[in-house]
Amino acid sequence: MSEAAHTSSNTAGPRPTGTSRTAPGMTTTRDIARAAVRARLAEVAFDLFRREGFDKVTVIEVSAAAGVSRSTFLRYFTSKEDAILSSFDAQDELAEQALLACPADQDDWTALQQAMSTTLEPFRRDQREFLPLARLIENTPALTAGRREKQVLWRDALARALTRRAGGSAAEETPLPALVRAAAAIECMNIAVAQWARSDGDANLDDLLTAAFAALRED
Repeated sequence: MSEAAHTSSNTAGPRPTGTSRTAPGMTTTRDIARAAVRARLAEVAFDLFRREGFDKVTVIEVSAAAGVSRSTFLRYFTSKEDAILSSFDAQDELAEQALLACPADQDDWTALQQAMSTTLEPFRRDQREFLPLARLIENTPALTAGRREKQVLWRDALARALTRRAGGSAAEETPLPALVRAAAAIECMNIAVAQWARSDGDANLDDLLTAAFAALRED
């Protein structure tokens, strides 16, 4: 097994949350243990995918490298894509909360940019970890498609928050314009991250996000 598979805080790989969405203070010892196993499996998978290529590595090979059975791996992740993309679990809630925290008199595009910027904090804080992750996703069609599936939740969460900012009820049907604005904001973020990854982290991620939203708002 590679050195990266044994490393915890210094491994440049995804770190899934590994826990269900429960109320604060409800995390159990079992939750913590499960999260640790998920994180280890994700690190091993990420290391193999980087070295061998995502499409060339099977779930059985990941399981063997981690020292577990295939069935054990599948108890923690639904697929090898999930082992990577679970890093973004709960990002829909984070984005929604960040948008709702924006000043009520702030225009929607500025508020959406601020919300998207909040979700990018891990990329700024841990470039050594998230730059390789961003490159792997951008260069792997299956992971790009899987990320877009997850981002449907982001879109819906952001659209709900936009509706509430406009004085609507969370229970009412989300207006089409809110869904379109939310989808556009997420795509601005995706493009900024893709450009950042292609620059090998040399480009400023915040500048790229600002430029993406500026292009969106041009007449």
